[in-house]
Amino acid sequence: MITWMQRHKKYLIITIWISTIAFVGAGFVGWGQYKYGDKAGAVAKVGNVEITMGELQKSYSNLYAQYNQMFQGNFDEEKAKSFGLKSQALQFLTQQALILNLAASYDLQVGDDELLANIKTKDYFFKNGVFNKDVYKDVLSKNNLSIKEYEAGTRKELLIQKALALLPIKTKDSELKILDTAMNIADKVNYKVLKTSEISIDMSDEALKPFWEKMQNKFMTEVSYDVKFIKQAKISKEHDDAAINEYYNENKNSLKDAEGKLLSLDAAKDKIKEALNAKETKKEALKSYIAYKKGELKDVEINSSTLSASNNPFGTEAFEIVSKLTSASPFSKPVMVGDDYITFELVKTSPSTAKSYEEAKKEVASIYTAEQKKTKLLELAKNSFNTFSGNTTDFITGNDSNKLTDLSTQEANEFLSTLFTTQTKKGFVTLENGNIVMYNILEQKMLSNTNTNQDNQIVRLKSAMFNESLVKNLQNKYKTEIFIQGL
Repeated sequence: MITWMQRHKKYLIITIWISTIAFVGAGFVGWGQYKYGDKAGAVAKVGNVEITMGELQKSYSNLYAQYNQMFQGNFDEEKAKSFGLKSQALQFLTQQALILNLAASYDLQVGDDELLANIKTKDYFFKNGVFNKDVYKDVLSKNNLSIKEYEAGTRKELLIQKALALLPIKTKDSELKILDTAMNIADKVNYKVLKTSEISIDMSDEALKPFWEKMQNKFMTEVSYDVKFIKQAKISKEHDDAAINEYYNENKNSLKDAEGKLLSLDAAKDKIKEALNAKETKKEALKSYIAYKKGELKDVEINSSTLSASNNPFGTEAFEIVSKLTSASPFSKPVMVGDDYITFELVKTSPSTAKSYEEAKKEVASIYTAEQKKTKLLELAKNSFNTFSGNTTDFITGNDSNKLTDLSTQEANEFLSTLFTTQTKKGFVTLENGNIVMYNILEQKMLSNTNTNQDNQIVRLKSAMFNESLVKNLQNKYKTEIFIQGL
């Protein structure tokens, strides 16, 4: 399944194009910091449409939620990285922006009445079966969305739908017949599963050590940093009304509630006190930093630690700062870790070196085992797929993964998607998890079923192909500028 999705991910992006607000209630998944070009207020611009970092983070979060649903909750950051989900998120938004430029060229708009009518259809805003304004506000607040932000996204979604509605996709009878034929071809298959878990590997030093010797420079220790550090704990103090009023008057435009409305002085007091305490904490941390550099630090405990990528209790930002310290400039400015500020002093940097065999043995064994099992299983499949005897199915189609009971749903789907596109009667399929399924197609026939949803399938297929061509044409018409680096 993963392999298929990776090969066809450009179509997946197009088919889930319209969902600007994908899953309210799905939670937010973001990622780290990125560097920007001159356009600090936008990460990209397509024609006259700018794309913000907030939109990019939400696009990533929405895509993550959709993939996680496809994988039945088994999607993680490692899979997201292998799918290039960050690039997909930006691609998703640039494709949307192309359609929004097209909509603008036709002077298309979404009225307030259309917007309200759409929002009132969302059942996650319902109470007792009908739209409820309080539930609406509460759901958005819990998902870190202001009403203004959500409605702007929904308006954009409806505008994209309007633009695409100008270019309807229709099906022909001949296309329906072709699909019906393809969907009703059934195979009777004899198959056998070869599992990596059934392969035994020699794990002795005599076998492992030569393998390590060939690639020992790939097994390196981490760069580590011996540091000293001082901590400035969070300061909590009482602030008089004058200080609170002054802060409010200077910053009231940034003090807003969950709906994006400006807070009154009374409603903002708790936020103001937190901000003033943070300011005081940083101020004291900077004083200690200066004294530390000058060797004039008094009554402050100096701690020691050794940091590496895998042993880092201070977080990514702090580690990145430490990694840039040098003997000529060994002190860091205070960096916030949780509610505290930490100032680091670099004592020594230990560079990466090749691990000894004993140090690398665990990693070597893992790679060696995987490679050897793959090699031996593949050799076994090649030698036996012409003569094996396994389980025989009834006549099955590509939708009958539940009938292959000795395979997981994911394995069965992966196997069938290959089986029904192959041109060979006998063969084997290597699954993503390393297992192999040998098969022999015994018989083939046409089922008499008629697919009731074939019209929708044709429309989806044609829409994906049409939308891809539409994107290419619009890319030639509207210039795309990307200001973000690191994707």
